[in-house]
Amino acid sequence: MSDGERRIAALVAVEKCSYSFDGEFSYLIPDGVDVNDLAGKRVLVPFGRADAARLGVVLGVREHDIETDLQLKSIISVLDDSPLLGEEQLKMIPWLAEQTFSPLFACAKVMLPAGASACVERVWSLSCNDAQLFSTEDEKRIAQLLSTAVSPVKESALLKKLGMPGGVSLLRKMEKKGLVSSAGGAFERVRELTSRMVTLGENAENAKLTEKQRAVVSFLADAQSATLKDICYFTGVSEAVVRNLITKDVLRSFDVEKRRVPKSYFEEKKGRFSLSDEQKAAYEKLLGVYSEGAGGTALLYGVTGSGKTGVYTELIERVVSDGRGVIVLVPEISLTPQCAALFSARFGKKTALLHSGMSVGERFDEWRRIKNGEASVVVGTRSAVFAPVKNLGLIVIDEEQEHTYKSETSPRYNAKEVAHFRCVYNKAALVLASATPSVESFARAKAGKYVLCELTKRYGSAELPVVKTVDMTDKSLLMNYMSLSQPLIDEIKENCKKGEQSIILVNRRGYNTFVVCRECKRVVTCPNCSISMTYHSANNRLMCHYCGYSAPFGTVCPVCGAQNIRYSGFGTQKIQQELQSLFPDKKILRMDADTTTAKNAHDIALGAFADGEYDILIGTQMVAKGLDFPNVTLVGIASVDGELFGDDFRSSERVFDLITQVVGRAGRGNLKGRAVIQTVSPENDIISLASKQDYGAYFDREIMLRKVMIYPPYCDICVVSFSSADEKKCARCADDFLRMLVTSADGETGVKMVVLGPMVPKVERIGGKYRRRIIIKTKNTAPFRAVVSDALKDAASDKNNRGVTVYADMNPESTD
Repeated sequence: MSDGERRIAALVAVEKCSYSFDGEFSYLIPDGVDVNDLAGKRVLVPFGRADAARLGVVLGVREHDIETDLQLKSIISVLDDSPLLGEEQLKMIPWLAEQTFSPLFACAKVMLPAGASACVERVWSLSCNDAQLFSTEDEKRIAQLLSTAVSPVKESALLKKLGMPGGVSLLRKMEKKGLVSSAGGAFERVRELTSRMVTLGENAENAKLTEKQRAVVSFLADAQSATLKDICYFTGVSEAVVRNLITKDVLRSFDVEKRRVPKSYFEEKKGRFSLSDEQKAAYEKLLGVYSEGAGGTALLYGVTGSGKTGVYTELIERVVSDGRGVIVLVPEISLTPQCAALFSARFGKKTALLHSGMSVGERFDEWRRIKNGEASVVVGTRSAVFAPVKNLGLIVIDEEQEHTYKSETSPRYNAKEVAHFRCVYNKAALVLASATPSVESFARAKAGKYVLCELTKRYGSAELPVVKTVDMTDKSLLMNYMSLSQPLIDEIKENCKKGEQSIILVNRRGYNTFVVCRECKRVVTCPNCSISMTYHSANNRLMCHYCGYSAPFGTVCPVCGAQNIRYSGFGTQKIQQELQSLFPDKKILRMDADTTTAKNAHDIALGAFADGEYDILIGTQMVAKGLDFPNVTLVGIASVDGELFGDDFRSSERVFDLITQVVGRAGRGNLKGRAVIQTVSPENDIISLASKQDYGAYFDREIMLRKVMIYPPYCDICVVSFSSADEKKCARCADDFLRMLVTSADGETGVKMVVLGPMVPKVERIGGKYRRRIIIKTKNTAPFRAVVSDALKDAASDKNNRGVTVYADMNPESTD
């Protein structure tokens, strides 16, 4: 390679780098690699003093000085034929890393398809053929296995064949002797699915054939090509006959790619509906934002059942007709089946689906369809915001207020912020849709930063449900030992008589939500977390919903030993049992985290409910929003009091949203809807406003409180979290961080902040680790993020903080 060619180095984001040590690492580019086509590809690189092979992503290239950069290491191998990440993604990676205080590779990984994170493992080869040098029986066994291998053998596979889990040290000793050699290797976790096909070969006409062989050739002369299985089925020959013909070039085999297509359990809704005058006005406003081509944002606000989906579907059709791509985000996996069915009916195979409920292979194939331009309408949950859509023209975020759009793991991004970045970059439109917009979004719309489009009436003849509030402190309304009140039971009974369906919201899974000893008054808590255990009747165990710890059901107090245990509270399992005893002839469906773990569980359950196979649906928040079942005329809310009195500043917003949304599931067709809310606080303002579906009054109340207390949208909030198995270390690290933060801020002009803490969170201990938090009220600016970044790196470099995890999260959904 000439000096001129070697003056280019690759800038690589490397996996497993801590935030304090992270950066773009420079590597020499091997001979024969096209420098102009390298950015966006995955590579294998040596890293650290031991030159361990690690996976990386090339972010770009730079010129380097041969004399001063003599120590540069070289890329081991390039893993991709073409770049997985384009120019837009490569610009997004450093932006996302700076915004979320995350390593570059973590930001690149979230944009890659599921399964594209190759497995990096050491592979072994035989270096010496002199049998006399292999002195022990174990060495001879290793030599025998490696000598018969066609290619280098993965370390895990080699040790498994040898039955030597601890045999790594022996391999290293043999390597030092020169008997074997090792290298880093990368192996794909997911590959393209292919099917082996067979067709006629070069010698098909001239070869002498038996009767069975002639039958195969005759079949393929008509069929042109077929799978091995089909050939055997239609001709009655064995596989050996076909394989023999392939070796003689009478037949030729080749691979054809097969796509793993996610199955839909919802019937595609054919036909179209006309927009009302109010919907047409909203559509024209949205069209104006899109047509401007300035990367603008619109808020589509409308009461439940007002036809928001119909409005933005019309806009999607216009964008697709212009040859541009669309991303539609929904907050829950449970909402994707109905949404995908709607868009599949409109756009057919141009529709792609992306969410974590699909298999890794299905997501991989859908991602490739999108990248290749075969799909232009993408429906998915949070991570679908990174879908490599060609010529992006529109992003729609449905139920935009939902907390699920904020990632709780690194990188801690908000899908709305990523969507805004992409829309500005592509000069596309961003549409936020909701019946209960976040306070921040509605405030921006009122201030003119977003275009506000309002729908004040339900579509067609549908009316808002009539809401009844039940005072659960009135014992005359309660049934003995029942969690459901008599008024709610009566409403369910009436619905069953009419053949109409009901939805019951229970915002806790399990059977009993806590266990208390009547003698010592102690609540049974998880040994690893500062949280009460929940009783699950399905497996007869007490379970922790934070770390997964479980213990058998018992009647003896683990603290004082008294046999006076009381199981209290209710969850989805108890409500299901109560309803089954009250309505034994009715089919009841339960949906919560315990019943929807299997693949396609959401699709199958909701599809069955939509088809009328069940009379009553019991569920947690996953059944509260976005679902549209015309035969649902009753919604019951078992309780929201626990959420109503939370100490997070968003608690009231979450309760208002939950009640409004779940009540809005009733009466969406031609039938009138009703709702029953059980509460110990029937006079509470939030419950009253949500019952009336009066978002305007709620917003006016909430925005006044936010202004007085200085909460978003009047500031941004950064939460710095600390966790460690050592409580004293955790507390000391938090105190030291606060001092570093103050010192750094003093050196920066214009960085103003209000710091609260360090404090102990509501749940002090999770998974055996103690926790502390610092809450910072400020403005999310580059200088402020630089201050936090420096403090994070200083904390990580302090040896006294070993064993303490520290991270910062901008504008988290909860400060608890």
